[in-house]
Amino acid sequence: MGGGKILFEKYEMGKLLGKGTFAKVYHGKEMATGESVAIKVIHKDQVRSEEMMNQITREISIMRLVRHPNIVEIREVMATKTKIYLVMECIKGGELFIKIAKGRLKEDVARKYFQQLISAVDFCHSRGIVHRDLKPENLLLDENGELKVSDFGLSALPEQQRNDGLLHTQCGTPAYIAPEVLRKKGYDGAKADLWSCGVILFVLLAGFLPFQDQNLANMYRKIFKAEYTFPPWFSLESKRLVSKLLVADPKRRITISTIVKVPWFRKNYSMTSSFSVQEFMNDKFEEEEEDGMMRGGMRKSPSSPALLNAFQLISSMSKGFDLSSLFEIKGKSGSMFTSRCSATVIMSKIEMVAKKLNCKFARGNKDFTFRLLAPYEGRKGQLLVTAEVFKVAPEVAVVEFSKTSGDTLEYKKFCEEDIRPALKDIIWTWEGDNAILNKHSKDGQQEIVEL
Repeated sequence: MGGGKILFEKYEMGKLLGKGTFAKVYHGKEMATGESVAIKVIHKDQVRSEEMMNQITREISIMRLVRHPNIVEIREVMATKTKIYLVMECIKGGELFIKIAKGRLKEDVARKYFQQLISAVDFCHSRGIVHRDLKPENLLLDENGELKVSDFGLSALPEQQRNDGLLHTQCGTPAYIAPEVLRKKGYDGAKADLWSCGVILFVLLAGFLPFQDQNLANMYRKIFKAEYTFPPWFSLESKRLVSKLLVADPKRRITISTIVKVPWFRKNYSMTSSFSVQEFMNDKFEEEEEDGMMRGGMRKSPSSPALLNAFQLISSMSKGFDLSSLFEIKGKSGSMFTSRCSATVIMSKIEMVAKKLNCKFARGNKDFTFRLLAPYEGRKGQLLVTAEVFKVAPEVAVVEFSKTSGDTLEYKKFCEEDIRPALKDIIWTWEGDNAILNKHSKDGQQEIVEL
């Protein structure tokens, strides 16, 4: 690349790849490895409305939750007083939409992309996240032709559901939107996503949309009735699957657990993206850490706890643009605490508590990360909790817990009723208790913390 702007002494900024209303995306290079990345630059002064700020913070929070081979990966989030920098995986193959615009795909190719789409969507849904804007323009292809889901700007987390357990915001792209979303009476986001998947499958195989009309009202009428016609080249098996996805009544629409059993779908289907909780406790955990990269894009040395990016700690106390939810997922009640104990003492204490609670305890490949597996089968399977110890000062450590799998309410209860009381003798303060940090910053530089 050469000659570009150096960002935080880590990335070299390159040519402009694209721009939107509030952000520009540049090609970048990680200086330590030479790896290509995409760097999204958001100007804080252009993001004035609270709604827009919420959308940006929610999108980043969600992208931190969904690490999957078929989802665009967010590597790191950094900021100055005026800008936010999102460092993401660089996807070089372009949009799937461009490929379809040249004509319909062969059935085997369409099936492969649909399998990868369903794998990614299933992963999102298992973590309570719904995309709400699935369409070929938001499906990218890497240099190996693998599909990557992108653009989580309209996505929803569980706390956005109302008391009826449904979402009520009408959003999405008209041709791909589910009929129940249009009715404005509340909808199940996961079922709505599957309608969009059905439209995408039709488009992949047909080369055109199932519901289209120059008059938007007429198009919506067709969507309400699930009124469409198959072209003659569709195979009988693909017709059956599309017909089960494009069902106007969401209660009768096929589920992912049923889709993956359909013979047409299973042809040449690779289960590599699926794993059991026990496998994740063992093999997957170590693989994630081998490159020294921890969750949230922080690096650590083999023999000491990660140095927590101070910006993550003070952002919630910054005036104006609140970045706290870029780093802390809402709903993680009691998920972070500070301690004056050493990382070694903290780890030993937590391991002791895990044994008392009959939880399985697994240390990571490095010394200061671990996972806890609950001894019971919950509403959404076994609860799997990931935790990491960060050093923020010579005598202060931060411990952050996060839910990897299982039910969110059960996770909250686990943190508040089991973990918090059991660790009270080593805790200085819990997240949300009295603030202990004083903020200092330099113009144009990444903010730091003094204790």
